[in-house]
Amino acid sequence: MSGYYGTETQQRLQAQAEASVDYINATAGACQTGRTMGCDDLDRLGWDRIDEFLDRDGICGFRLISADRTDELRSHLAERNFRFDTWDVFLGDRACALAASEAIISKGLPERLTNLERPTQPEDEYITGIQTLMGAAGVAPFSGSLLVGAFGPATTVAVGDGDGTIAAAAHGYLPHNAHSPYHRYAWGGLVAVAESQRGKGLGNYVNARMIVSVFNDLGATHIYELVSASNVPSRRKVASCGLHHAQGIVCGIAIPNDSVRFTR
Repeated sequence: MSGYYGTETQQRLQAQAEASVDYINATAGACQTGRTMGCDDLDRLGWDRIDEFLDRDGICGFRLISADRTDELRSHLAERNFRFDTWDVFLGDRACALAASEAIISKGLPERLTNLERPTQPEDEYITGIQTLMGAAGVAPFSGSLLVGAFGPATTVAVGDGDGTIAAAAHGYLPHNAHSPYHRYAWGGLVAVAESQRGKGLGNYVNARMIVSVFNDLGATHIYELVSASNVPSRRKVASCGLHHAQGIVCGIAIPNDSVRFTR
């Protein structure tokens, strides 16, 4: 299984994420970020291992890190000529996020659009179409195997027209291992809407459908999504689905100082 997609670097990192599944599941402080090696506890994973990831991959993801550790993290990375690109964390518990998302779904889809089945094959045309849609929206997608849940609990939802053309998609999964206090927290994202279908509320709808799925199908207790400070439409989207800005935690990616931002 694979279904790698994107640039040579993106595919190499997707392969590394898959190859490291057992290590990530067994190691305290490690988490599955889908596109890089990941850390959700600086102390338990340790700087030595983080530096190993940076030396090997040139990148490392960080999830749900206490905001008061941000300066320490930036300082350590700066010594190695890396920077820390961050996103704000929007967090929702089951009660609030499920109620808000079900209300959005109950309004239905625009005419001639329908819910598509969840993909199950990591390398078929359907999953490639979803990856292509995400890539066109500026989102670095996961491998097909991760999108269909071949390496852990995950859900990918899509909306299409009568011809089967994919109009919108989103993904959610459980990134954190049994050692983590966030073990049952789902990550949601990779929300993409075809340019021709924008302005119809599909981003809100497909995000809401993904949220309902992570609670009902994956058994999550919470969900979080990452949004940049300047992305006002996405902030409104996730807020409409019952998530709030959790200012005490941050997520981000360590990349070389001379690199462009890894994903939207």
